[in-house]
Amino acid sequence: MSRPSRRQVIGLGIGVAGAAWLRPALAGAASGAATEAQGESRGESQGQSHGMSAFGDLKYPADFHHFDYVNPGAPKGGLFATIPSSRAFNQSFQTFNSLNAFILKGDGAQGMGMTFTSLMARAGDEPDAMYGLAAKSVRISADGLTYRFTMRPEARFHDGQKLTARDAAFSLMILKTKGHPVITQQVRDMVKAEALDDATLVVTFAAKRGRDVPLFVAGLPIFSQAYYTARPFDETTLDVPLGSGPYKVGRFEVNRFIEFDRVKDWWGADLPVCRGAFNFDTVRFDFYRDRDVAFEGFTGRSYLYREEFTSRIWNTRYDFPAMTDGRVKREQLPDETPSGAQGWFINTRRDKFRDPRVREALDCAFDFEWTNKSIMYGAYVRTVSPFQNSDLMASGPPSPEEVALLEPFRGKVPEEVFGVPFVPPVSDGSGQDRKLLRRAAQLLDEAGFHIKDRKRMTPQGEVFRLEFLLDEPAFQAHHMPYIKNLQTLGIEATLRLVDPVQARSRRDDFDFDMIIERFSFSTIPGDSLRPFFSSRAAATKGSNNLAGIADPAIDALMEQVIAADTRAKLVFAARALDRVIRAGRYWVPQWYSNTHRLAYWDVFAHPPSLPKYLGVMAPDIWWSTQARPASSGQAG
Repeated sequence: MSRPSRRQVIGLGIGVAGAAWLRPALAGAASGAATEAQGESRGESQGQSHGMSAFGDLKYPADFHHFDYVNPGAPKGGLFATIPSSRAFNQSFQTFNSLNAFILKGDGAQGMGMTFTSLMARAGDEPDAMYGLAAKSVRISADGLTYRFTMRPEARFHDGQKLTARDAAFSLMILKTKGHPVITQQVRDMVKAEALDDATLVVTFAAKRGRDVPLFVAGLPIFSQAYYTARPFDETTLDVPLGSGPYKVGRFEVNRFIEFDRVKDWWGADLPVCRGAFNFDTVRFDFYRDRDVAFEGFTGRSYLYREEFTSRIWNTRYDFPAMTDGRVKREQLPDETPSGAQGWFINTRRDKFRDPRVREALDCAFDFEWTNKSIMYGAYVRTVSPFQNSDLMASGPPSPEEVALLEPFRGKVPEEVFGVPFVPPVSDGSGQDRKLLRRAAQLLDEAGFHIKDRKRMTPQGEVFRLEFLLDEPAFQAHHMPYIKNLQTLGIEATLRLVDPVQARSRRDDFDFDMIIERFSFSTIPGDSLRPFFSSRAAATKGSNNLAGIADPAIDALMEQVIAADTRAKLVFAARALDRVIRAGRYWVPQWYSNTHRLAYWDVFAHPPSLPKYLGVMAPDIWWSTQARPASSGQAG
């Protein structure tokens, strides 16, 4: 089986599958447009800049023509048809019932990010840099608390109306108050957004704001104020919203498919951040409830591109005729981005999971080695950290810098945080490692969960029941051996398979015992940590703090990460935070892979070197080999 991780990924920004180009920095920061000039007095502003980043200079100069990794002469035309491979906010992999993808209600359609523009756009070959899109420049105060954006006069909505600073201010403020909880949490340090005139937007941030907040704000969608004057923003709807992006909503059928049509005269097509991008005339997302059925759809050419997340399928089923005769291609491309945390998250809001010894016992019962060998063809490596596959992950004894950060919490956090960080136990690969099961039973006994009549009882005298919540049948194979081991311990463990809409509702309400999820951060995390680990997020419906983590030490260490003013300080603070999170045993870690497994019908091409920080970027910078080549001088 696959990385359920990729299918279960939580988008940390506005970007969704098919709209990665307009994603904000997932967790970058904007302390300045470039390195701040030495000697500036507090309160004075820097000069106008065409972009902004966190630490250091921007790679691209003000007069750059296009990003290095795109093909500026890519032809326009053709169809890109796929199935969802990532999601953000209220989106689902298996269905949709609303065209509002930025609120808590409903299941938002994939690809809606392509229909809107944002102030700035990410560079895929820099860890956190953004460059002008609807805003042509930004002036940042020396204290980093005031951002003055100058809007492009040519920016337009799809109905021809001018897109102004007033629309941008309206959008940021309504997302702050009525947007999805992930958005509202990440913009809490945005104090206000106001338009001085049609061309000038001023965004004010709170002192000690997270370094990534301005970048997150700069990547949020801009809505038409006039359009929403007559319509409620925070309601589900199938009315096509007025956008300003490179695509418009085309044909769609709820729960089945949605198409997006390229805006042929789009105002932003010739901007440096857009050359070589948005090449397909139509981008289509098809929805399937079952992965095996979805694969059959691919072999029958019902859609044309898939990133393969199921190792069983990748290793056994790519022998169909179109594959063997060359009409379908396969590629494995490196994934150099931090892989983050994937696993079964344990809902500590429930009394039976409050004791970390119980949670560690649940970890001991999962035999990763057997699962990887027997179900997943040995394709994966065990995940141990929320900062997996990055230099932010703790290892070995803490450095003096980490100790200094952890010392104020000695006696308030497990003593193990001052030693080697916790890693999941390694089994003998038998599927039922007796040594680990004995350890699990010992931990449960120590926590007061004793056996009575061959059943594990809680300290309150109730049968210890545990339900896994799942919305994809393909993952059942991973649960059943785990459930068998839990039952061996006397735990009444069961699996509840529900439809995607019910799964979303129960997830948002934290109505589960254990649930699979995956999330990851950029190499420069900041305020984006709060929705996942803060005490405030634990009590916020729809937040990404699925485990219900509410620890003052974690809150304080997050603030250290957010406040770090150098890369070195950031790394030490993140590693200290990692140690405390891992000591809490909030999740049963699963697995990750460092490659993208791609399969597509032989009608596409992509640049030879794909960007390190935004992955394969399909369909954003891919193109159709059946489209007409761009004429000389034509914007790509």
